[in-house]
Amino acid sequence: MAEALVRGLIEHKLLKPAEIIVSDVAPERRRKLARALKVSVTASNLDVIRSAPAVVLAVKPQQIDAVMAELAAELARLGGLGRLFISIAAGVTLARLAAGLGPRARVIRVMPNAPAMVGHGMAAMVRGRGAKPADEAFAMKIFRSVGDAIALKDESLLDPVTALSGSGPAYVYLFAKAMADAAVGEGIPRELALRMALKTIRGAEHLMRESERDADELIRAVASPGGTTEAALRRFAEHGFSDIVAAAIRAAAERSRELGRGNH
Repeated sequence: MAEALVRGLIEHKLLKPAEIIVSDVAPERRRKLARALKVSVTASNLDVIRSAPAVVLAVKPQQIDAVMAELAAELARLGGLGRLFISIAAGVTLARLAAGLGPRARVIRVMPNAPAMVGHGMAAMVRGRGAKPADEAFAMKIFRSVGDAIALKDESLLDPVTALSGSGPAYVYLFAKAMADAAVGEGIPRELALRMALKTIRGAEHLMRESERDADELIRAVASPGGTTEAALRRFAEHGFSDIVAAAIRAAAERSRELGRGNH
């Protein structure tokens, strides 16, 4: 995700490579980023906050407390100079980020998703109390460089957002795989089955986005009475498809809340 954001910033000319510094513990990863993107790289998180007025915390929620403890000590040594911190750690609340980074830190919490890596991401963000409208505008530019982004006022919405768009790509991958596997069972070669499943999903997404009709109307347009689609939809309903999706979204949202409470 961090690499996707850096690429987006450079490709959209929001920042020059010389204005970006990336920290990563893996030497090979650092070499790859420096070679491919021409950015400065370091093994030290402290090098980043010493030189950058805005910092993206692209770490796992299980690692965030250790990272913040390291940064907070250096921020205190620097005299509490304000920094903008943009966190993409799933579930980690603004209050927890502010407590870990100190009172002068300006914090924005963001939930992006994996399609940002191909320029089709969806991100939602909430501005912390100390962050300024200009900080939010800057964060919006970053995430819109790799897709779309929205600003929310209610931080509690980021947990269902995580369940919907953050985790959502995996649900689509699972559905595409299930469609392809079933088609293989009906005799279609696997490569062709996956190609057809992906193109069908992409085409349906495009039509749904461009159409003035809602989802129910679009479903009815495909499902002729007594036809093949109606037979398939009936079987989905018999097995509780919508209930399964709802339960999955609730489980992911609750896990996001658990991570926010520090339950690893």
